[in-house]
Amino acid sequence: MPNFARLQIAFKNVYVRILAAVLLGVVTGWAIYKADIPQDPSPVVYSQNISEITQLASQKDRLDYLIVAKPLSDSPRYIYKFKGTPELHVVKVPSTSHLSLEREVLLKNAIPYSIAKDDYLASHKAVMQDEGEGVGADILDFMKRHALDLTVLVVILYAMKFGIPGMGMSSQLITPDKLKGSLDDLIGMEDIKQEVLHLEDMIRNRELYKEHNIDKPFNVMLTGPAGTGKTKLVGYLAKRLDIPLIQASGSALESGYVGGGSKALNALYRKASSKGRCIIFLDEAQSLFMPRGRSEKKWEDDTANTLLGLLDGVKSDKGQGVIWVVASNFDDASTEMDEAMLRRFSVKINFRLPNKGERKELLRSFLARKKEGLVDWNDLDLDQVAEMTQNLSPALLETVVERASMISIQEKAIINTDLLFRAYERATIGLTDRATTAEKHKQRERIAVHELGHFFMQIDPHLRAGMSLAEVKEKSHLLKISTEAVSKIGALGYVLQSGDDMSLRTLEEMERDVIGLYGGVAAEELFYGARGISVGSQNDIEKITKMLNLMVGRLSMYSRAKIDYSQLQNDASGEHTLRQVEEKSDELYNYTLNSIRDYKDVILSIKETLLDQYVLSKDAVFELLEAHQDALMAGLNAPRHASLKLCAEEAAVA
Repeated sequence: MPNFARLQIAFKNVYVRILAAVLLGVVTGWAIYKADIPQDPSPVVYSQNISEITQLASQKDRLDYLIVAKPLSDSPRYIYKFKGTPELHVVKVPSTSHLSLEREVLLKNAIPYSIAKDDYLASHKAVMQDEGEGVGADILDFMKRHALDLTVLVVILYAMKFGIPGMGMSSQLITPDKLKGSLDDLIGMEDIKQEVLHLEDMIRNRELYKEHNIDKPFNVMLTGPAGTGKTKLVGYLAKRLDIPLIQASGSALESGYVGGGSKALNALYRKASSKGRCIIFLDEAQSLFMPRGRSEKKWEDDTANTLLGLLDGVKSDKGQGVIWVVASNFDDASTEMDEAMLRRFSVKINFRLPNKGERKELLRSFLARKKEGLVDWNDLDLDQVAEMTQNLSPALLETVVERASMISIQEKAIINTDLLFRAYERATIGLTDRATTAEKHKQRERIAVHELGHFFMQIDPHLRAGMSLAEVKEKSHLLKISTEAVSKIGALGYVLQSGDDMSLRTLEEMERDVIGLYGGVAAEELFYGARGISVGSQNDIEKITKMLNLMVGRLSMYSRAKIDYSQLQNDASGEHTLRQVEEKSDELYNYTLNSIRDYKDVILSIKETLLDQYVLSKDAVFELLEAHQDALMAGLNAPRHASLKLCAEEAAVA
């Protein structure tokens, strides 16, 4: 009996499959060819001499038969045979001569003839060929008649060699000499660099780690925000280790076919194993880390199960030099992930956004790559640019510099602080448009009041603390106030400000954020009454609701019992959270409304300048505040202002 196990193993070799497919194609084609209709072996005499047809009138007695083939074609053919001779005579005539020959020779002389039928032509293919065509014509005719069969055969061969489109993985093998850059290009991020150098040491000195019974493959997981350099770092690591890199996208595993992802992963692993030492880099692979077993369709976990098996270590020498590196914008702290999958990664490197000092060095590096004379270093305050680009990734910072270059080329200007500021605004906010609101004076007036309300409530705590305007200006994150429309964010005006590098915010700071957001709607109520508040505050109120829900419902900032009410699935906890959110909202809004009254006269004065100029920079705003300092101080010293504590008591009474 044949050994089917060995046969199955043999067919795993791609060359064996190709050879089998070719043999199958040859046998199939030969069978089709041999199954064709048998041909008449009679020799054929070709001619284009019309006189041979006219001479048939005198040779009618010798004529065995006369057949006209394809009489309506461009080249009809007269096929005749004489008695006692084996030859078939074929005369090819023009279509214009056929009718006259039929009428003047055949019909006039009563020469019997018939029209060739399909079965006759099928068994006499040679009569329809021109002299000398022979085997080539046979092959062409065969291909025409069996076009569908041949197409199917080609598709089968292609599928066996390259796979069905959508079932394979598109991967790229990059050799170390083609990798650009180095670890020095990763500006700042010293903590990340140390992690990478430690990883490099683990891979280079595996024997040393084996002495400590650490013998598993070093599978690496890179997480962090987009644009922080995860992909570049993998290339730097492969170049330092002088090993090839196979790069593929995790989304390519989602083939839509059952088993397609598993097949692609195994193919990727075999490809890497054949290289000896190699890095497999799966980018955007977060879908593979989702918890398994949640779907009724069990095959949906096949890809993750296959990856788990490949990551668990290899018992043989094969694949020991393969290092798996996966990158994702999510981590186990922000997204629920499969515990078994996370356990497979002994090394996890978490990327972060650059701080102010690192942003400054990144900007300096990007600008230094430009030719001399294109950047005005004397008129460039990188500290200010780094401050306003808070929360931007290295990739977005590079985009800001590229946008600055575009503006520089268009306006034939040198890159300075102001141009970088405009580039930042264009890259983050988008295009602004004055034409949208130019003819709508009343709407622009309301927008100006709303945006100034935001600004004054943001600097209100500093003014209440008795700071001078110079000190307030230094602490303020304001960049500009604008009444220009921005289609990208759907706003008719905006206050642009930089942030700070704080990741931990206190209760007091979060309340100040809420009060700053309430400033716009409070200013509208102050100037237009409670029934004059517009829908322009919708985005502000949505943000406030989320913040208050976080402060009250999830962090219990106003309660001695520090619990997350959102996890208590009962009506009582929901009512309690809603009641507290409403109470804090009333308290903070009453404070905002009372505070904004102290700035009414100053808002009226600055509003006219803002309406006239459309945009006011930070310097322009504080110059106006200096000019109206008396009115500002008079408003702040007015006895009608209520403190935050008093507003809370008034809200409780109400």
